[in-house]
Amino acid sequence: MERQPGPERGKLQIFQKMEKEPQATAGSPVLEYHTALVAGDLDHLQPLMDQFFRDANVVFEINTDEMEWQVKSPATFGLSGLWTLEYKRELTTPLCIAAAHGHTACVRHLLGRGADPDASPGGRGALHEACLGAHTACARLLLRHRADPDLLSAEGLAPLHLCRSAASLGCAQALLEHGASVQRAGGTGLDTPLHVAAQHGLDEHARLYLGRGARVNARNSRKETALSAACGATRRPDEQGRCLRLCALLLRHGAAADTRDEDERSPLHKACSHASHGLVRLLLRHGADAGALDYGGASPLARVLQTATCAPQAAPQRTVQALLNHGSPTVWPDAFPKVLKTCASVPAVIEVLFNSYPHLCVSESWKEVIPEEVFQMHKPFYQSLFALAHTPRCLQHLCRCALRRLFGKKCFDLIPLLPLPEPLQNYLLLEPEGVLH
Repeated sequence: MERQPGPERGKLQIFQKMEKEPQATAGSPVLEYHTALVAGDLDHLQPLMDQFFRDANVVFEINTDEMEWQVKSPATFGLSGLWTLEYKRELTTPLCIAAAHGHTACVRHLLGRGADPDASPGGRGALHEACLGAHTACARLLLRHRADPDLLSAEGLAPLHLCRSAASLGCAQALLEHGASVQRAGGTGLDTPLHVAAQHGLDEHARLYLGRGARVNARNSRKETALSAACGATRRPDEQGRCLRLCALLLRHGAAADTRDEDERSPLHKACSHASHGLVRLLLRHGADAGALDYGGASPLARVLQTATCAPQAAPQRTVQALLNHGSPTVWPDAFPKVLKTCASVPAVIEVLFNSYPHLCVSESWKEVIPEEVFQMHKPFYQSLFALAHTPRCLQHLCRCALRRLFGKKCFDLIPLLPLPEPLQNYLLLEPEGVLH
């Protein structure tokens, strides 16, 4: 269901013990009160409370009409549906508003006027809002006023579950200092705080939780461990290094490298789906099974081949190379034309995979699956490929295959130990050259 912003027809009203309910018309005390809370204008807030809103626990109701796209049937996949005008109701308190915006002085004033730190008419308390906004000073102030560090929101989430950004580390530290449970599973996904840190690539949060006794192999409702959640999350290029540090930290604390989720996907399957070769190598070094099959019968190699064209900037040939050097089974020879069709625009992937076979019969018909513009763009490579249609592979290549077959899953470890020049070691480890011989 996809929400679209509707017309500006929202209204604001406030409930308190008054003979007449004040409405938020232009220039009204209600609107001024709300504006002062959002802006953190304590000088304006104090006289308004003295004159109109002595009860610090009043409840704001914000009503909006929003247009919402409703799909007629799940089978339509959102391609047809109906626009409906849906009434939305949001309840909140002054303390929640001030905490959400990080206005510590206003939070202190409201608490001094008797605001309940655990009030959550809208489903989230002030401590939830402070943690979600990464406002450490507000969170510490609320905790000193006996806010419940494990208060559950309407979604079943504790404040620690809402520490989702790097800036929220101080909030997480404050919560743990005041007795928050690091083991609590929350929300529909039954994620622990460690799962949340893993999903968002927060290595410092994970270090904090593990230091407080978080169970590294705890599972959520999808049977994912924190390592599995970390490997499955999509990352921007600038986040890859932090994710790698996070996964290395989890593995050092005993995370199982080869656990399976409800779809029998391992962390390696998920890392390969993003062609994250640094993470793939880390998992393989910690014993991940390069030949594991998920419920759909797909191996990690199949996952990266499916992703290769979508992520050429991730150098997917490095992931393919790492898998093959750790004993991954190759693609069934009869399926190679399908791989060629899927990965034609990334010839380095084709080269690494092709060189893992002692001999693969090249057919002229394979040219039909390669788009002409792709062929022209990578002409030297494809010319070298089809030149092998009626020619056996060179003796050097056959020797490479014999050595690799002998070393099996230990190619990555043993080949660098051979007394050979580095270029020859790279050749044995399937380093792409740009052409086939």
